[in-house]
Amino acid sequence: MIDLHSHILPGIDDGASSLEMSLEMARMAVADGVHTMACTPHIYPGLYMNDAQGIRRARERLQAALDLYRIALTLVDGADVHLVPGLLEGLRAGVIPTLHGSRYVLLEPSHHVRPPRLEESVFELVAAGYTPVITHPERLVWIEDHHEVFARLVRQGAWMQVTGGALTGQFGKRARYWGERLLGEGLVHLLASDAHTTGRRSPGLSQARAVAEHLVGAEEAHRLVLDRPQAILSDLP
Repeated sequence: MIDLHSHILPGIDDGASSLEMSLEMARMAVADGVHTMACTPHIYPGLYMNDAQGIRRARERLQAALDLYRIALTLVDGADVHLVPGLLEGLRAGVIPTLHGSRYVLLEPSHHVRPPRLEESVFELVAAGYTPVITHPERLVWIEDHHEVFARLVRQGAWMQVTGGALTGQFGKRARYWGERLLGEGLVHLLASDAHTTGRRSPGLSQARAVAEHLVGAEEAHRLVLDRPQAILSDLP
């Protein structure tokens, strides 16, 4: 499996707090069947001031440590990008990284309030040649009142990424309901762990994949955790 959303890089956002934790997260991911993981720390001006160069260097350091300890996990670059002014300019300038240098970029909307220009911003990104991958829509507080927005975003060309833990009940009944509903409506393109720690929000996709198999069948579950993530890494349309 390929996991394209994680906060495994140590000490640069609210994810792994130390190299030791990062190494243990990597071991957990490999034990669960993940062979490739995107390092996607938050980019949120004023809070998490990460950029492409810093993320690449942190990823290289962690990959060297994984290789030293013979942990068979391949890391690639990315970021969990918040919808802020200057996003498109940052992508064009290479300051904000896409997933593995592809046209795909993880886009995290505000958790508590619907962004006022979400659909317009997504349209601008798509028109510029990028494919926004909206992260964890099932966990957004405002989805209940604006469910139709996500169908429109997909029609515009955006992709949707549901958190694996939402399907297994890790985030409660509400997130599970919306994760299952979006999946059943054909609006979900990827499953990812959004792993932050070795505790409650740890790496792993196999349990969520099993839930997805029950809901949408084995072939689609395979696409959610391997075929489409691989297409992203290969920068296929």
